[in-house]
Order: sequence, then structure tokens, then C-alpha cells
Amino acid sequence: MHRKRLVVIGGGAAGFFCAVNAARLHPALDVIILEKTGKLLSKVKVSGGGRCNVTHACYSIADMVKKYPRGGSFLKKAFHHFFTNDTIAWFEERGVKLVAEDDGRMFPVTNSSQTIIDCLLKEAVKYHIEIKKNKEVKNLVNENNSWTVICKDGELIKTDFVCVASGGYPKLIQYGWLQDITHDIEEPVPSLFTFNMPGNSITSLMGIVAQNVQVKIMGTKIFEQGPLLITHWGMSGPAILKLSAWAAKELAALNYHFKISVNWLPGFNENNLREKFQQLRFNLASQKIINRNPFALPARLWEFLITKSGIKNELRWADLPAKEQNLLVKYLCADEYEVKGKTTFKEEFVTAGGIQLNKIDYNTMQSKKHKGLFFAGEIINVDGITGGYNFQNAWTTGWIAAQAIK
Repeated sequence: MHRKRLVVIGGGAAGFFCAVNAARLHPALDVIILEKTGKLLSKVKVSGGGRCNVTHACYSIADMVKKYPRGGSFLKKAFHHFFTNDTIAWFEERGVKLVAEDDGRMFPVTNSSQTIIDCLLKEAVKYHIEIKKNKEVKNLVNENNSWTVICKDGELIKTDFVCVASGGYPKLIQYGWLQDITHDIEEPVPSLFTFNMPGNSITSLMGIVAQNVQVKIMGTKIFEQGPLLITHWGMSGPAILKLSAWAAKELAALNYHFKISVNWLPGFNENNLREKFQQLRFNLASQKIINRNPFALPARLWEFLITKSGIKNELRWADLPAKEQNLLVKYLCADEYEVKGKTTFKEEFVTAGGIQLNKIDYNTMQSKKHKGLFFAGEIINVDGITGGYNFQNAWTTGWIAAQAIK
């Protein structure tokens, strides 16, 4: 009996999930994983600070797809095949229990990404998957419904099926080997990055986290809300990372030079905060403003904004002049910062762009142009915000491809 072969290009989450499930579901299939580096599952290793944010505890497809700046409508259909509850069950069946944190992120109960890596590697051994590291693919050739994978070291691998799960490439030229087989590529741009503010005095507060902040990109309608971390180079944290994802294309077009407006008190705008200040001046009249922070902001941030507003340390609430009050209100609700550049957020770095989705069948992840060619993971034009959404895309697309390849 002729055994068919599947070559999976990429030894990351999507590649492994496709490989181990294809081998399990189709015992007559020989499966090979080609990984261009010397490391397997490297993003799984570093995700979530080494804990691996496997998925997100969201069980509504309609809600889940709102977390993908690109590819949500494609995933809306794909998630009907394999969704969050399927991911949880798949790992639990293999002895890996996932637990949800208060913010919905899900991690292995061991709090170690090595648990996920060991699980996938164990499956690969169990189903006799051949893994070739340091094996970069140079080209794909299709003849008579059969594929030849041409490796950079000269090796030619004949195969019936190919699943490209090589992750996102930051530059369009790196997709050349896929463009050669007439696949249209959505130009890649970085997503999930932090904002650089060289020389800005706010960086003196590095390490401070404001728990609930709204950040808006000025000149656009794009804003996000959540925790904000001040760093020695600028700003980071979930609010910034989510904002960078939603505005990935706009910010790339601006060459990462733009302005943001920070509302440190999202429950207020300048008008109703000014009214609140009248009440504060009466209720806290005899207390020094610098010592009495009524908004539960981090103390050093409150002091920074007080100083920025020109308010002297000894000034009491009752004596706050209108000019300084109006400045403080403005800085609390619409604090403007100039951003000059970005920094890759190493753990969660994602590329927006990739294989155009209208060329892929969401029921099978097979190319609509070439029989036997499949895609999974970040190589397709899907990307999510931080919180386990990109891994769910990897598990879903990898599983759909695995089921279809036979």
C-alpha cells in the first residue's frame, strides 16, 4: 500500500499541531516537520513570560473574533471546526490541564511553557513524526498534483501534501518562494509592539503600571483601554500592545512617528472632571494636593502630573488656582505624548499580513489555487491582540488542515 506523505514547513505551534493531529487521524500518512532554525516551538517557550498563554477563556465565537484586527470574519467560520473548548479538551486529554486567570488568559496549571512543549513533542514521538531542524525551504514545485520541497541545502523532498506553517515574515521579499507559486501576499507590517518616547520625562517613572487607562492615536478614531506600563524607553502594557495591533497599518504608514492622547481616568472627560474638582476643593480643602490623590493613581504618577501642571508641593486643594487646575484636568484626561519609533515586544511579536484569506478554504485550510497545499498559523493574514488569541488561531488552523490532509 502506497503511504502518502505530508511535509509541514515550520516547527512552531501551528506546524506541530497540524503534524501531530494529521499523523494521529490518518495512520497511513508519513509526516515530516522542517524547521529552519535549530529550535522547536520557540514562541511557545517564551510566550506569557515562559508560562505559555495557550488560549483565552472566551466561549462565544462572536465575541472571540472581535479580538482579531485582521482575519476575524475568516476565523468566525473556522472556529466552528475547532474552538477554545476544543483546545482545552485536546490538552486535557493528554494530561495538560489549563486554568484561566481573572483576565481570561489561560495557562497550563504548571505555569510552565515547557509543559506544552513536552506534550507536543511527546505526540510527535508517539506518531513517529520525522523532525528536521536547520532545514530552510527555498522553493516549492508542483507537478502532476505532486509536490517537491526544495531546501536551501540542496535536499529535495517529494511529497503529496505541504502545510506551510512557517510563521509571519516581517518583509515582503521573504514571501518570495510562496509568490513564485502565484500566491497573493498581504504586505506584512509589525503588530504588538511598544511605543518609544526618547527623551520624554515620563520615562523617569519606569516600572509604574496604571491599571486602567485609555490611549487614543491622535488624528484617528483608534483607541484602547487597559493597563499601561511606563518603561525606560516609553510605554508598554496591554493597552499599548492592543492599540499597536489595531493600528498596525496606520502606524507603519506614519513610519512610527505619531502622537497619542492618554486618559489616565477613563471614567472622566475634561468637563465632568472639572465638576469633580469643585467637590474635591471643598471636601479636601485643607489637605495638600500632592499628598492627597483622590483617584487611586500610582503615587509617583500623581506627583509627576502635579509637577507637570505647575502645582507647588505645599499647595492645598482649597487654594488651587484655575489655571493650574485646568492644566491638571487636561493632563489627567488628555495627556499628549509624541511617539518616535517602536520596540518589538519579544514575547508576543506578531506580523500582520501574509497569505490573503480569499485564496484559502476555511473548511480545509487548503489553497484555492493548488491542491495539496495547506496553510496554518501566522503565515495567513490573521493576527490577534495579546491574550492567547494568536495561539488559538494556530491551534484552529493547524487542526483544520490536519483533518483535511489524507
